[in-house]
Amino acid sequence: MFRKSLLAAVAIPLLWAAAPPIAAQDLVATVEADILPGWRRVDGTHIAAVRLKLKDGWKTYWRSPGDGGIPPRLTWSGSRNVRTLDPMWPTPIVFNQSGLRSVGYTHEVVVPVIIEPRRNGKDISLNGRLEIGVCKDICIPETLHVEARLPKSVNKIDPRIAVALSDQPYSAEEARVKDISCDIEATADGMRISAVIDMPSPGGKEFGIIETDNPLLWVAEAETKRTGSRLRVSSEVLHVEEKPFLLNRSGLRVTVLGQNYAVEVSGCSVK
Repeated sequence: MFRKSLLAAVAIPLLWAAAPPIAAQDLVATVEADILPGWRRVDGTHIAAVRLKLKDGWKTYWRSPGDGGIPPRLTWSGSRNVRTLDPMWPTPIVFNQSGLRSVGYTHEVVVPVIIEPRRNGKDISLNGRLEIGVCKDICIPETLHVEARLPKSVNKIDPRIAVALSDQPYSAEEARVKDISCDIEATADGMRISAVIDMPSPGGKEFGIIETDNPLLWVAEAETKRTGSRLRVSSEVLHVEEKPFLLNRSGLRVTVLGQNYAVEVSGCSVK
């Protein structure tokens, strides 16, 4: 199963290459995309958002889509007056797909982006290319283009973006995480990570996700098990090109999805 999942993950770039670019307005049958211009904050940063509207029955994926999903790619190389741009993915849901679990969104999702301009006090021009997967009975990789001008003088908060900003996973402090530690051991293909988090339950059945800061490392679907106050999230990691690799412990990120809220913990000390 692990090998099959890895092959599927490696094949995703080939799917992107095979799919011709399609303008956002041509995708009304499955998904539409636009930019919510947002507002300029007093510190000079700008809050905008990418909005995806999905046709009934279709879904798209979170930044870490799970074994059954297609990872999104957002690139902004055609933009002007942008120094940094950080997407803030809202809390996703877990759904089953062809016997695999994936993580993402249905109906509509607003993804806030925090932008630091190169020149304070100037307008920002956003020009983005969104490569996303949309799925119903089948999964289709789609390429959409979005653009917008973000005026320097707008300071009225957009409630649609504000709601999405509030729908973020709790931090370790907010979720009352007392401790996180990791066991790392070598496997035949790479490494196995077991993160033990001392934290209250976020409610219901918990679903853990492990991410690394290296895009060439693939992480299998995690096994999640609670014993008292401790939650163990374990997964196998390997290089997509089957090369040896080092694991940056400070770049690990563990997200736990629960019934009541989600929790995101960054970094992991090793036992």
